[in-house]
Amino acid sequence: MSKKNKNISQSLRIPRVILLISKFFAFISTKLVTLFASKLFTTPIKHKVPKRELEMDRKSIQNLMFVPAINKQVMVYQYGESDKKILLVHGWSGRGTQLFKIADALLTAGYSTISFDAPAHGKSPGNETIMVDFIASILEINKKFGPFEAVVGHSLGGMSVLNAIKRGLIVDHAVIIGSGDVVQDILDDFISKLELKPIISTKLRLHFEKKYNEKMDDFSGHKAASEITIPVLVIHDKDDQEVPVKAGIHIHENLKNGKLILTEGLGHRKILGDANVVQKTVEFITGK
Repeated sequence: MSKKNKNISQSLRIPRVILLISKFFAFISTKLVTLFASKLFTTPIKHKVPKRELEMDRKSIQNLMFVPAINKQVMVYQYGESDKKILLVHGWSGRGTQLFKIADALLTAGYSTISFDAPAHGKSPGNETIMVDFIASILEINKKFGPFEAVVGHSLGGMSVLNAIKRGLIVDHAVIIGSGDVVQDILDDFISKLELKPIISTKLRLHFEKKYNEKMDDFSGHKAASEITIPVLVIHDKDDQEVPVKAGIHIHENLKNGKLILTEGLGHRKILGDANVVQKTVEFITGK
C-alpha cells in the first residue's frame, strides 16, 4: 500500500474502544448492537471551521431556518447578492462552507449561493441525523430561498440532491461530486468497519425502514438518477477511499442526460478544492 493510501485508510479507522463496545453489545444481544450501530451511523462528527473557509463564513448572511417536515432547524448561509442562485449541499460530517472554492468561483461568474449546515452538523442544533433530514432541508430551503438555477452536492449531499430532484426540486442543472450510491452497500461497509457480522447490516436496514416507514433502497443514488431528466454532471475520483468510484459510474449509467468526469489522486475531500473540478463544475452550470 502506498503511503498516501495508507494514510487515507488510517484516517477512516474506527477507534478501538468503539469496536470493543460493539463486540460486547453483539455478544449480549443482536437487538442491542443494532441500536448501538444505529446511534453511531446517525451521529456525525462536528468539525471546527478550518481557516480556509473562514472568509465565506464571515461574509455570509447566516440564519437558522425551521424545517417543519422533520421538526429540526438548520443554519442557512446566503453568500453573494446575485438573483441567480445556486444551492450547495455538503456531505456527512461536513458544513455549509465546505464547498467554498466552488462558491467563490460561482460568485465570480455572477451567481450567489445558498448553503446550509444539515441537522446535527456545523452550527445546526442536534446530535443525530440521516439522509431523510438532508432531503427535507433541501426541499424547505427551495421553498424559502428558491428557485435555484442549479444544485451541487458532495458525498451524502450528492445522494440527497438526486433524491430531492426526484421528490420535486426543480433546477436546470445538477452536479454531484463523490456521491454514494447503493444504501445497502453503505450499510455493509459501515458494519464491516465495526467488525460485526454481515447480518447486523440487514438488521440495521430493517430498523431504519421501520423507523422511517420507507424502503432504504429507494434512496439509492442510481434509483433516483433513473427518474431524472435534467443534465447532471457526475464527478468522482478513482482513488476515493470512502466512496468507491463504481458508485459514480453506476449513477451515471442510470442517468438519462448525464456526463461523467473521473479524476485521479484527489480522494474524497481534496476533490472539492481542485481547480479543474471547480472549473468544470462552473462551466457545466453556466453552459460555457
